[in-house]
Amino acid sequence: MHIRSLLPGLIAIASLAGCTLFRAPPAAPSPESPGTPPAGSVTAPSPATPQPGSATPAPPAPPPPKQFHLGAAASALVTQAHTQLAAGDSAQAAATLERALRIEPENPLVWIELGRVRLAEGNPAQADAMARKALALARGDTAAQSSAWRLIADSLRAGGNNLGAADADRRAGSLAPH
Repeated sequence: MHIRSLLPGLIAIASLAGCTLFRAPPAAPSPESPGTPPAGSVTAPSPATPQPGSATPAPPAPPPPKQFHLGAAASALVTQAHTQLAAGDSAQAAATLERALRIEPENPLVWIELGRVRLAEGNPAQADAMARKALALARGDTAAQSSAWRLIADSLRAGGNNLGAADADRRAGSLAPH
């Protein structure tokens, strides 16, 4: 094989690898000290140095508060569950909300709805657990956090803990007053 036939392949491989096969000889050292530009050259100021008369950029605005919403499918299931609960069928309402949770498991609003159904069924311990799950998921959404604290207050009150319920009501009110 001829070396000339291999040369294009080697150049291609070297360029893909970020190498150079042929290098220019190093430049002759300048008489100035290292790191200074040659005499008569103009350098641009560094971007970190503010220019005279230029305004410093404002810090970025904080992100808007997070707010959870129900998607179309979960919203339809929550509406259906409200109808079922109003008709006295809390077991079917709970099953419907569990379907909504399979669609939006990280949405605190669905957990709050299911907690309300559990409270209506007379199970304040489950309602409290679901409200606390919603509270953990509602980071950044004060309205959802307030709703979760109201459910906690209602479940504590239903369980006979009026002092704890009053504290939960205060927390709910501090997040989003009526």
